[in-house]
Amino acid sequence: MKILLTGASGLVGGAFARAAARRGHYVVGTTLSYKEAIDGLAEHRSLNLTDAPALTSVVLDIFPDVIVNAAAISEPAGCEANPALAQAVNVALPELLARLAFHVSARFIHLSSEQVFDGNHPPYRPTDPTAPITLYGRQKLASEQVVHRVAPEFAVTLRAPLLGGNSPSGRRSLHERLFADWMSGRTPQLYTDEIRQVCHADNLAEVMVELCERPDVRGVHHWAGSEGLSRHELGERIRSHFKLTPAQAPLIAITRTADPAVARRRQADLRLVLEPLAGRLKTRPENFSTQLDQLVIPAPCRAWYQSLS
Repeated sequence: MKILLTGASGLVGGAFARAAARRGHYVVGTTLSYKEAIDGLAEHRSLNLTDAPALTSVVLDIFPDVIVNAAAISEPAGCEANPALAQAVNVALPELLARLAFHVSARFIHLSSEQVFDGNHPPYRPTDPTAPITLYGRQKLASEQVVHRVAPEFAVTLRAPLLGGNSPSGRRSLHERLFADWMSGRTPQLYTDEIRQVCHADNLAEVMVELCERPDVRGVHHWAGSEGLSRHELGERIRSHFKLTPAQAPLIAITRTADPAVARRRQADLRLVLEPLAGRLKTRPENFSTQLDQLVIPAPCRAWYQSLS
């Protein structure tokens, strides 16, 4: 199949390009300014995704069988800092892609987020009531609604959790950010009462490729790892896996409940129910130990890491 992939330089986009290429698909990836080679791409196009005429021209030129949207402004702080840009990327872009998918009869795979829930009533099923507490969560929910209104027969939305993995830049994923802090002498503060069901980006990408090949699956679905852990537990296990000492890689344990203002804008528990999707796919959810075994030292931090031995 010919697949148009937005956000090809991101953590999920890069993983999807590799996974789709392994399955023999022809992937055309778009990035805004990333110029380095991306494994798995048959074509790499520079494109401002907020330029609707340019994006429309690319879609009509490629005429893909599938459109995969892995582009987003996914940091809540980034959305708050520039809400207009976040609205353009997180809501207007998926709406346009859905309309174009409908126009060219292409399957449309859209990534959403666990952030559409408030974190007070886990674990969440795909059909449970949504109640986002951040601008990012509200934008993701709005994108889901418009995508399935515009192209219900072509679209599938996959709500994803906090992600781990090895990004093309070495700066995007959970362990990469921790390493960046440690290398810079910063001490990450991680919540002991904030539960996340982290998923490796490669595992998520395999699911996305399966969904490209499964036009019988539509609607909104969940995917995540197989276990929920606190952010502090995640940090401790990453540190232990890479054989770093507390002195080399310090962590501070904090709680949401210690600050009511923080508790209002950070969800306590975002565990997801993965059925019915998990029962329909060959790809299986991974536990965190399996995910750890796939992580590598981020490229920007390798010299620092080697200097510790």
